[in-house]
Amino acid sequence: MRKRLAFALAGAGLLAVSVTTGAGAATRGPAPAPKSANEGTVTAAQLLAKVQSCSQISNGKYRTDDETSATIPVCGANGAVFWKADMDIDCDGQVTSRCNGDTDPWFQDDTAFHQSDGKPLIADKLPYVVVPSTSSIWNYSQAGIKGSGVVAVIYNNKVEYAVVGDTGPTKIIGEASYATANALGIDPDPETGGADSGVTYILFKNSSVSPIENHDKAVSVGDGLAKQFIQNN
Repeated sequence: MRKRLAFALAGAGLLAVSVTTGAGAATRGPAPAPKSANEGTVTAAQLLAKVQSCSQISNGKYRTDDETSATIPVCGANGAVFWKADMDIDCDGQVTSRCNGDTDPWFQDDTAFHQSDGKPLIADKLPYVVVPSTSSIWNYSQAGIKGSGVVAVIYNNKVEYAVVGDTGPTKIIGEASYATANALGIDPDPETGGADSGVTYILFKNSSVSPIENHDKAVSVGDGLAKQFIQNN
């Protein structure tokens, strides 16, 4: 999948793209084995049954890539917001053998939200989702969505829990970290991977995982929120 070029100027206000990596970082290793094919106890079918219709809360619609039309709304639900889009691969954050300036032409060595030690997130380790930066189309923070918030990402009958970890272009939606894609069986290559469609993102309002890098906690919190979501919608 063609990575969205607009990302270079979006997100955490980054000013430059990192092109230098540490010794040996250019060697692209194999993708790590997914930790789980389906996380939690709530099934993909149960969640998808609750997002069949859309009550649009965004002022407009988003593109999935620079060259596509704006067709994706942000939808509201009890306790959550959601959208159905593609998945582009975000490899930004700390430099690793899989995510660096050589493996990803659009690589940036920072993320909008940071680990508990102040360092950027690790895209090939932590499942995280990218939300559009605030614009006249939609303001994620006013909708109860924040960094470290919990997200259920659904693809091909699989559920992966992630956190809100980065912000992206103001007019484009549908992006998640290398680790998110890999866990869902999506090609995580930041340059050629991703999914063209069929990905559902359910973001739970006013949720948070602390520390943000604790994926096991994201799963446990997410599973509880998913159960509430099923009951309340």
